[in-house]
Amino acid sequence: MKLLVFSVLAALTLSACDQLSSSPTEPTGPLQGNSVSYTAIGASDAAGVGSSAPCVPFTPCANGMGYVPDLVRSFQNAGKQVTLLNLGVPGTVLNKEIQDLGNSLDSGSSGFPGIEGSIPSNFLDNQAPLVAKDSTLVTVFAGGNDANIIGRALEAGLGGSDPQTYVTKLTADFGRDAKALVTTVQGRAPQARIVVLNLPNLAALPYAAGYSRSDKAALQQIAVGLSAQLNALTSTGALVIDVMCDTAFYQTSLFSSDGFHPNDAGYARMASVIYPVATTGIAPQPQASCGQMHVY
Repeated sequence: MKLLVFSVLAALTLSACDQLSSSPTEPTGPLQGNSVSYTAIGASDAAGVGSSAPCVPFTPCANGMGYVPDLVRSFQNAGKQVTLLNLGVPGTVLNKEIQDLGNSLDSGSSGFPGIEGSIPSNFLDNQAPLVAKDSTLVTVFAGGNDANIIGRALEAGLGGSDPQTYVTKLTADFGRDAKALVTTVQGRAPQARIVVLNLPNLAALPYAAGYSRSDKAALQQIAVGLSAQLNALTSTGALVIDVMCDTAFYQTSLFSSDGFHPNDAGYARMASVIYPVATTGIAPQPQASCGQMHVY
């Protein structure tokens, strides 16, 4: 792997972070009664890839060990009746721009997980329009595959002589379409509480351990930039959970053998941070800066 090192997304990240405050996000209204209508938007994470019991897309998968069935069980243990629509499809990305980019790249051994073969769909065009109209909860975890595809594009030289401008545009487009996704969900399911997880610093995850320091620095900048765009979704009324600055999410014991997907413990950790936000409608604002953003 031979990524270009660049000083990327600083102004963009600061701009997105400027939209945040230090106070908790205001509640968006409680989940009503004893029932939860839950739609999950995601990729391999929503299907529980890496766990001991991954799920077939679009199935309830009651015994699955990913965070989606784990979250369902948490509601059921609290006496709730849950209707689940899990839209997660492995390999999926946020928008058609990244989908087309990923599909244009050589699918050979790139070192980046999640982009071997074709990119089947994207959240904005293929998942958001299918959200159940009676949803009271929608979770979104986006950006991991997208970051790896951007890294692969740099490796392929698609940034040309100005990789900073190239990645800044892709990141800004990601932020634009993340907002469009939330707007689409709000239009289809106006009673839904929307919970979004931002990205961890991918360069600090086990799968990147063998990368050169310059490769890690570039991947870090991409992940931090995309995460800042997700943080800015607080302006739409979405509740954003700050995975980037949560040190627990960097424990190697939470990852499967590929170093990218969580294992059972990792997915349980995800469910454990989603559940209180989903039930209370309150989430601390994501941090504008933390040590996990500056590992390399």
